[in-house]
Amino acid sequence: MNKFLSKQGKIIFSSLFVAFLALSCNSQNKFGGLALYTVRDDMGKDAKATLDKVADAGYAYVEAAGYNEGKFYGMAPEDFKAYLESKGLKPVSTHMGMVTLENADQLIADVKAAGFEYFTIPVPPMGMFTFDPDTRTMGMKGTMEDFANVLTTLGKKCEAAGLKLLYHNHDFEYKENADGIVPIVYLLEHTDPKYVNFQMDLFWVTKAGADPVAYFEKYPGRFKSWHVKDMDEEGKFAPVGEGTIDFGRILKEKKTAGMVKYFVEQDMTWDKKPLEVIVISHEGLKKIGFD
Repeated sequence: MNKFLSKQGKIIFSSLFVAFLALSCNSQNKFGGLALYTVRDDMGKDAKATLDKVADAGYAYVEAAGYNEGKFYGMAPEDFKAYLESKGLKPVSTHMGMVTLENADQLIADVKAAGFEYFTIPVPPMGMFTFDPDTRTMGMKGTMEDFANVLTTLGKKCEAAGLKLLYHNHDFEYKENADGIVPIVYLLEHTDPKYVNFQMDLFWVTKAGADPVAYFEKYPGRFKSWHVKDMDEEGKFAPVGEGTIDFGRILKEKKTAGMVKYFVEQDMTWDKKPLEVIVISHEGLKKIGFD
């Protein structure tokens, strides 16, 4: 009996060791993040099957963009976290554009319960964001002072809960407004980095005619995460590595920027399916040197 148990124990140990090696190799091949907004339609149809494919594509962590009535993609915060972790994915950031001063405490609690680190605001909140469907231009109403104060208030709430608040840009924040103010400059200079920092969308900064590196150098350490999103020759969204943005030049300045995490994102994928694009972009990351 003892000999049988010894032999059986060796077999079990050997099997576990092989499984461990397989998991180690798999985890070593995983890197980078995906903004789930890219695959939003697939997430809406079958979130779990889509997350399986995100993991298979080689991503190590994700940014959510699907919170509604206390759930992330139809899952309770704790369940969403558990499913991600079961697939080797880490919840890092989530876009919470619906936040207000009234619902902030509940949203922050749910974000914390889901295991996220960054509470990211994707547009000016609380009705300040504007969009003209005729010209397809984005902007904001209200004063920059109010905008900065709202971000600071929310940032303090996040900090108290152990989260970090980021603001994500489009193009209009990097252009002069009617008052001659560049909104992103105002926010950078009128918020405390203890409470408010930024997620730079490299596509939209480029679209605005601004230089990401110049902002890193002038405001070092403020751009904690990036959206890595390419632009084709027509100025449209493109898979990472198939466009015109010099990501290599930008990546060299990641320490200056303060970048901790980055997320592939492509708002529209044109003639390709989103689940195809995320694979292409992950290969693009490798070639550029992201890890």
